[in-house]
Order: sequence, then structure tokens, then C-alpha cells
Amino acid sequence: MKSKVAGIVFIIGSLYYILAEAISATFFNSSIFNTYAFHTISELGIPNANSPLFWLMNSAFILIGLTLIFGNFYRFKDFIIKNKIIINIFTLITGFGVIIVGLIHGGNPLTSGYHTLGAVMAILGGNILLILISRSMDDFGAYQKISLILGVIGLIVFWVMFFNIQSVFMPVFERLSVYTLILWSFLTGIYLIKE
Repeated sequence: MKSKVAGIVFIIGSLYYILAEAISATFFNSSIFNTYAFHTISELGIPNANSPLFWLMNSAFILIGLTLIFGNFYRFKDFIIKNKIIINIFTLITGFGVIIVGLIHGGNPLTSGYHTLGAVMAILGGNILLILISRSMDDFGAYQKISLILGVIGLIVFWVMFFNIQSVFMPVFERLSVYTLILWSFLTGIYLIKE
């Protein structure tokens, strides 16, 4: 029963994130293509005229952070055989990082440093977490291999983004490095329900 509950939470959290971003992007002050290609996810959460549904995007950040923390500590931790302490630490780093992004907006010089810190905690911490999880379970089956691949892709794209922060396509790199964690959350939900 605990596996199903945690699985449903993971699935709902990941789907809510994707839908909330899509809806927020639809109402952003730009075309849907330009929003996804040239505007960061964080811009969707800034409370100004450009993003009238900023509250929806910020709720998605907070919810996916809570999803990761709850899902991991409520049930998923039981599938971890090795590296439990460090995985718990990275779960908290990732979860609280995303929550910080949702609570402290970018675009404000007084708070943008905290927002950036939250984003790095979420993206870098999250993709490291996926790699750790893939190598810390009982076997190395399809789920673990997918987790490893997603984590490696996310880390590579994060560093591409980091060294191309002024690139016009930086928002694309940002999304790709975030979506690895969102996709993992969805797949983890399915994995837990099947278990």
C-alpha cells in the first residue's frame, strides 16, 4: 500500500509540474514557442505582467519539491541498499532547492542569489541524486539504467548551460536538465506502483 501511495504522489507531482509549466507558458507574454525556447522556467514564476500565472508555476516548484521529499522518505528509501545517508542528504538538497525556487523569485537583485542557489541545489543536486540512486539499489535493471542515463544527461546539460549562461538557448539547456528529474519522478511513480 505504501508503494502505491508514494507512486501516485510521484506521478501526480510530475504531471502537475508539466501541466502547470505548459499553462503558465501559454499565458506568458510571448508565443508558446518563444517562451519555451528563449525564456527560463524561473521567468514563469516572477510575479509581473509577463507571467500572469506566476503563482501556478511557483506552486509546481513547491509541489515537486514536496513530492521528492515525501516520496523518497515515505517509501522509496526502502529500495535503497547502499549510500542511504548521502541519498537522504541529496534528496533534501534537491527537494528544498526546488521549494526555494518557488518561494524566492528570480529577477529581484535582493533575492536573486538565493533563487539561483535553490536552482543549483535542485538541478545539480537532483541529477547527482539520480546517478546515486541508480547505483545504490539491489539490482541494476531497466529502472536503474534509465535513472543513470537521465542523471548523466542532466549533469551534462547542466554544465553546458553553466558555461553558456549568456547563450540565447540557455533556457533550452535549463529545461532539459530539469526535465530529467521530472521524467524520473514519473517513472519512479510507475516503478513503485508496480512494486
